[in-house]
Amino acid sequence: MELLRASSLDEVPGGLPLAGGTEVVPLLREGLLHADVLVDVSGLIPRGIDGSRIGGGATLAELEVDPQVPAVLREACRLAASPQLRNMGSIAGNLLQSTRCWYWRLGYPCRLHGGDRCHARDGEHREHAIFANDFCASAHPSDIAAALVALGATMRTTRRELPVRDLYRLPTEDDRRTTTLEPGELILELDVPPADASTYLKAMDRKRWAFALVGVAAVRRGDETTVVLAGAAPIPWLLAGPLDESTPLPGTAYKVEIARALVERARAAVAG
Repeated sequence: MELLRASSLDEVPGGLPLAGGTEVVPLLREGLLHADVLVDVSGLIPRGIDGSRIGGGATLAELEVDPQVPAVLREACRLAASPQLRNMGSIAGNLLQSTRCWYWRLGYPCRLHGGDRCHARDGEHREHAIFANDFCASAHPSDIAAALVALGATMRTTRRELPVRDLYRLPTEDDRRTTTLEPGELILELDVPPADASTYLKAMDRKRWAFALVGVAAVRRGDETTVVLAGAAPIPWLLAGPLDESTPLPGTAYKVEIARALVERARAAVAG
């Protein structure tokens, strides 16, 4: 495998982009990603925080301590990973995390790998989805993505501008992807509008630095509160109705009660 350092963004489409590496390197090691050429883009992706603008290369550690960043995003960054990973991992890379579904990680021929069944539905699925889990029961792992969707953040890539919410898509028979990012397309920066009040709450198996069983991002502007869940669907899940509309599997029914308690607490925390 060859490692190149790109001098411009035009060089990236010929290889696999690498910035912080906290997502790409483990996937390469586990054989879930394959590349002959890695292209170091860490010097090309904007960094820093300037008001509502956040460079895609900004690390989680930088975001969690900056007072310009809304509370929901600061807290999501603080709870996302260990200090070592927060110092390395970029916000853009975090948005593109792959599922932690153990069937996908172990290379089972599941639907995300092009197979004809979701192994989790009939197998072990304690950490899996409670919404939109009919085709694929994987649960999206990013705390940061839930916070940004709740904030109504937008993003600029090397090709377009779009709401962060539109970065994600539910996999289907015709298209197994969970994001709309195209090959060679890089996230450059985000625009994060302020909020009147916001919070992020997270239930984990361990007290610290574990993936969310359920994460709840709540953002209030005026009299309107937006709630988005992490760990509850194959994508960050905008809670548009009651939790009674969820479709838990037998082993994930407990998540609904956790979500109910966290949503209630989050709404109370941001109430005007």
